[in-house]
Amino acid sequence: MQRYFVDSIIEGKVRISGDDVKHISRVMRMDIDDSIICISQEKGPFLCKITSLSGEEVVAEVMEHIDSNTELPVNVSIAQGLAKGDKLDYVIQKGTELGAYDFFSFTASRSIVKWDQKKAVKKQERLQKIAKEAAEQSYRLKIPEIHPHQSFPELLKKMKSFDAVLVAYEEQSKMQENSQFVNVLTSLKSQQSLLVIIGPEGGFDETEIQALIEHGAITCGLGPRILRTETASQYVLAAISYQTELLR
Repeated sequence: MQRYFVDSIIEGKVRISGDDVKHISRVMRMDIDDSIICISQEKGPFLCKITSLSGEEVVAEVMEHIDSNTELPVNVSIAQGLAKGDKLDYVIQKGTELGAYDFFSFTASRSIVKWDQKKAVKKQERLQKIAKEAAEQSYRLKIPEIHPHQSFPELLKKMKSFDAVLVAYEEQSKMQENSQFVNVLTSLKSQQSLLVIIGPEGGFDETEIQALIEHGAITCGLGPRILRTETASQYVLAAISYQTELLR
């Protein structure tokens, strides 16, 4: 059944506008009395029945609340260094499917791609749409927020607001860095916040790694193989899901 995020539920009714109206009426060809699932990020999912449909708005009546929780037990934020092509699109889409809480992008010294302010705003809007569609497809109860693009110093300042910070870094002893990753995963408690920082294609330089460590980050490896920048966050999210959902 099709799922749509809604801003609010008022007096047992939801009102849907924007691109979702076109999707309901033209793509899915729904009509009066058809059922959909509407998700309020505050109240959860509801089974609803369409009562009114026009080119501008769809109105649906709430039938019942659906008891469901598909969110990760811990809040995992992904900070992704700017990468070439559509790699950031991939990180947002797949990271949303795997349960990421929100996303940051930042410019590192080895980032090949550079964004000016105008491009960053437009890109953020497009990435937010990708996150919304991926959240609906994967039965999420929350749309991950796509934060404004950050400089590296701005990212450093954000780190203090998290319970733990991991940095994917392959240059240390494999034994040491892999054990660090396992230690952090096993120590996570429900509703704690974890920031995972992934560098661009060329990784981080030593100055950046030192700055991250000085601000409280833990450097770690992600297994014996070297992962692409767009794959690393997916590996982390899958491992966290296994540790916090499937083992408990």
